[in-house]
Amino acid sequence: MLTTGAPFFKLSVMKPNIAVVGVGRMGANMARRIKDLGYPVVAVYDTRPEVAKELAGELGCAAAETLAAVTAAADIILTVVTDDAAMRGIFASSGDSLLADAEGKLFINCATCSPALHEEIFALCEERGASSLEACMASSITQAREGTLYLMIGGRETDYQKAEELLRGLSSALRYVGGVGQAAKVKALVNMVMNINTAGLAEGLGLGAALGLDLQMLKEVFSQTGANARVLQTDGDDMIAREHDCYFSAAHAAKDSGIANNLATSAGVAVPLSVATEAQYRKMINAGLGELDKSGIAELTFPGRLN
Repeated sequence: MLTTGAPFFKLSVMKPNIAVVGVGRMGANMARRIKDLGYPVVAVYDTRPEVAKELAGELGCAAAETLAAVTAAADIILTVVTDDAAMRGIFASSGDSLLADAEGKLFINCATCSPALHEEIFALCEERGASSLEACMASSITQAREGTLYLMIGGRETDYQKAEELLRGLSSALRYVGGVGQAAKVKALVNMVMNINTAGLAEGLGLGAALGLDLQMLKEVFSQTGANARVLQTDGDDMIAREHDCYFSAAHAAKDSGIANNLATSAGVAVPLSVATEAQYRKMINAGLGELDKSGIAELTFPGRLN
C-alpha cells in the first residue's frame, strides 16, 4: 500500500538551455565546462563566425548567425565579450540584439566592464522583461575549463539564486557581492591592485638584472619577505624568460586599470600608482605589445629590452 508523504520516485529536474556569446579562449572554455556539467548548450555566437562554427561542431550545438537567434534558443545567456563598446553592441536597443524577444531570459555578463555599463544593461533588460547579472571573474583561461573560476556576482539576489547552481559549477569560489554594479567595482579594484603588483615586480626584477643579481635568488628572497605577492608566482619566471604567452593581455590590463582610475576620479581619490601602471600598459600598446600577456610589462624595465 502506498502512503502519503514523499513520492516513491524522484522527478528529474530539467536543466535550463544555455547559450554563450563571445567564444574566444575564455568563453569557449566556459561553454565546454557548462556542457561537462550536464547543461544543454544550445547555441554559441561570436563576431568571428568561423570560431563559433568550430566550437559548435565540438559541442554539438548551433552556431547562431544572429544575436536574436541566441536569445530565442536559450533560457540563460552568458556573455563573455571584451569591453563596454562590445557590450553595448550586443545589447543594442534596435537592430540585431540579445534584447529581441528577451522576456523571461536571464543574461549573465562576464566581461570586465565599467559599473555604469552593467547598470545600463540591467535597466535595458528590465525594460524588456528580462534579467541580468554581472559575473566578474578573477581567473585564468585554464580555470574556466576546469570550473575553478573565482566569481563575484552582482545584481538582484533572486536572479542570483536562480543561477546559483550553474555558477557553482563554474567556480571554486563564488561570492554574491550585492546589487547591480557592485561586483564590477570590486573587480576593478582587484585588477587595479594586481596590475600595480605586476608593474612593481617588473621594476624590481628589471633593476635586479641591471645590478647583476641572480634573479632566481632575488625571486626567492621576494617570496620570503614583504615583497611577496601572487604575481611573483604567476609572472616572475615569465618576466625573466621573456615568455609572454597571453593569459591576460596588456591591453586588457590597461583597460581595467583605466576603469579603476575613472572610478577614483569620480570618488575624488588620488591613485598615482594605478595611474602610472595604466600609463606603462598603454606604452606597451603603443609599442605594438598590447597582445602580450601582462607579464610583458617587464619588456619596459629589463635592461637591453624595450625602454
